[in-house]
Amino acid sequence: MLKDWDALFSKVREKEYARTLKEFLDMEYDQETVYPPRDMVFQAFRFTSPKDLKAVIIGQDPYHNSGEAMGLAFSVPPGIDTPPSLVNIYKEIERDCSVKMDFGKGDLYSWARQGVLLLNVYLTVREGQPLSHKREEYLLFAKDVISYIETLEQPIVYFLWGNFARKFAPMVHQKDRLVLESAHPSPLSANRGGWFGQHQFSRANDFFIAHGVPPIDWRNS
Repeated sequence: MLKDWDALFSKVREKEYARTLKEFLDMEYDQETVYPPRDMVFQAFRFTSPKDLKAVIIGQDPYHNSGEAMGLAFSVPPGIDTPPSLVNIYKEIERDCSVKMDFGKGDLYSWARQGVLLLNVYLTVREGQPLSHKREEYLLFAKDVISYIETLEQPIVYFLWGNFARKFAPMVHQKDRLVLESAHPSPLSANRGGWFGQHQFSRANDFFIAHGVPPIDWRNS
């Protein structure tokens, strides 16, 4: 579905930050171990078309251990242990939506196929070095993505978890939007309060139903 985003990417390709980011990534992938694999950097856009977009979950950067990053925020490939943040997401879904989650399954392709854009702002990372690709170019790209999404007419929910993601809230201005802000689901943050009991997933589905849109099936089993 990457071609479905041509209206966005055709404009991005003309910008100076796209050129400098490509040069940086060419060097990094050539000289360092970088995740996710380069052909999966834009994976989130391949599985969620703008016409089907229902929700945006904003992460910071990919998992930095071998085999974990797959181009979808918070998601890991089959066979990889479910990361602690995702475990807490599953716990909250179980409590909020009264469904059973498979804690041994960490890939979120089922969400992406239902219209959930799982977007890391910093799309790449060096092995073992979190936030090593914290680049202004990626921030500019993320802002362009949200600006484009704000031209879409369908109802959309934004999940902004943690202070980093919350910084994007002022960019949301279109009608028929729901912005859900909370603490980050990482154990360090979630256990301090502000994550559990927020009912974000049921609130999102209530919003969809109220707008005549099929709700998201948050189950992964």
